[in-house]
Amino acid sequence: MNKANKQVSVSFMLTGIVFCICLVASNLLETKVFRAWGSITLTCGFLVFPISYILNDVIAEVWGYRKARLIIWMGFLMNFFVVALGGIACALPPAVEGSDEAFKQVFAFAPQVAVASLLAFIVGSLLNAMVMSKMKMADRNKGHFSYYFSLRAIFSTIVGESADSIIFFPLAFYIFPFIFTGAPMLTFDIVVELMLTQVIAKTLYEIIVLPITIQVVKFVKRADGTDAYDEHISYSAFKIKEI
Repeated sequence: MNKANKQVSVSFMLTGIVFCICLVASNLLETKVFRAWGSITLTCGFLVFPISYILNDVIAEVWGYRKARLIIWMGFLMNFFVVALGGIACALPPAVEGSDEAFKQVFAFAPQVAVASLLAFIVGSLLNAMVMSKMKMADRNKGHFSYYFSLRAIFSTIVGESADSIIFFPLAFYIFPFIFTGAPMLTFDIVVELMLTQVIAKTLYEIIVLPITIQVVKFVKRADGTDAYDEHISYSAFKIKEI
C-alpha cells in the first residue's frame, strides 16, 4: 500500500480522539451506579459508553473497517494505559495516611474487572465494525441511505453489545471471582439480568440518537469527501498496519 493510502484526514483524527476519550471516561464512570427506573440500576459508564459505539459506527461507515480496527486498538491501548497508571498511582504511598481513599475508589480498578472490560471491549467493538462493514457491502447501490444505515447501526450494536456483555459480566462478576476467591461476586441470575439490561438499554440508546448519528455521518462524508467500501480486505483483528 502506498504512502498516500495510509494518510488520514483531520476529521478521522478528531473522531478517533473523541472515541478514545469516551472509552477512558466510561471506565472511570463505571465506579458509580445510579437508579435508572424502578428497581433497575445502571453504571454511569452507560452515559458515555454507547457514544463510543456510535462513533464506531461513524468510523466504519465513513472510513471503513481497516481504519475502525486501528482506532479500536488505540482505544484498547489507551484504556490499558489509564488502568496501569491508576494502579501505579494507587500503589504509591499517600502524603497523609488514608487521605487517598476517595482516589482509590475511582482509580483502583479491580484486576478481574479491568481484564474483563478490556477483553469485552476489543471483541465487541471489532464485531460491531465488521458487521457494519459487511452489511454496507451487501447494501451497496440500494439507495435509501438513512434506512439502510439505520439497519446497519442497530444490528451491529446488538451484535457488538451482546458480545461485550456476554464476555464482561460473566468474567468480571462470576468466573474470575470464583477462580480467585472460590465464590462468585453475583449470582448467575443477576449476571444474566445485567447482561440483558445492558444490551436492551444500549440498543434503545442507539435507536433514540439515530437521527443525530445519521446527520453526523452525512456531514462527515461531505466534509471529508470519503465513503469507503471494504472490498477485498482482511477482517483479521491483528492486521493493524493495513489502514
